[in-house]
Amino acid sequence: MAALTLEGHLGRSVAIDLCPNCQAFWFDRYESLQLSAASVLELFKLIARAGPVKAALSRDATCPLCQRKLHAVKDLQRRTRFEYRDCPNHHGRLISFFNFLREKDFIRPLSPAQVDELRRNVHMVNCSNCGAPIDLAAGTACGHCGSPLSMLDVGQAEALVAALRAAGRGPHAPDRALPLDLERARRDVNRAFESFQHAPGWYTNVAEDGLVHAAIDAFSTWLSTDLG
Repeated sequence: MAALTLEGHLGRSVAIDLCPNCQAFWFDRYESLQLSAASVLELFKLIARAGPVKAALSRDATCPLCQRKLHAVKDLQRRTRFEYRDCPNHHGRLISFFNFLREKDFIRPLSPAQVDELRRNVHMVNCSNCGAPIDLAAGTACGHCGSPLSMLDVGQAEALVAALRAAGRGPHAPDRALPLDLERARRDVNRAFESFQHAPGWYTNVAEDGLVHAAIDAFSTWLSTDLG
């Protein structure tokens, strides 16, 4: 694993580990909850650079500290279900990039209208969780891991942009222009989604990379340009 040091809340540092081959993060207890909005953005960009997922997390993964086999755990963040591998000795947990995005509310299932539009343009897509092919004529969930067809949540992306813009002003007096800046950011986000979802090659990328990664790859370019 590769070590990463990220910004946490209240100026604290958060040290996490990354497994590029597994496309997963290792968090010690509560580290995921301590990440600042800026750190979530950094991990968002890292996920975009990693490429589409090739396989689900191994069922035989072990804790890097005690070497005991990790246990599969299913959890709920608001209305979004996610899962991870937990150490029986409570040293921490291993979570895939896809489930990290689920935990942070960045992913939502497709609406029936979006599923219909997808079927008109694509016959087969790769699962964003495990990489297995999904035959859209047969259903809207992965037959291998059970994950439903999902997409990046524009509302949560807007919230991240707003939090970063607000945090960038630090402990200064309130800026009267801030509401206008946030509204401008909201419009930019919506334009970004509208443009890449109807751009040439969008459905080709979806079929090859999966819905979530195709969206992250396109949207991260906008984030990098707007927020540096």
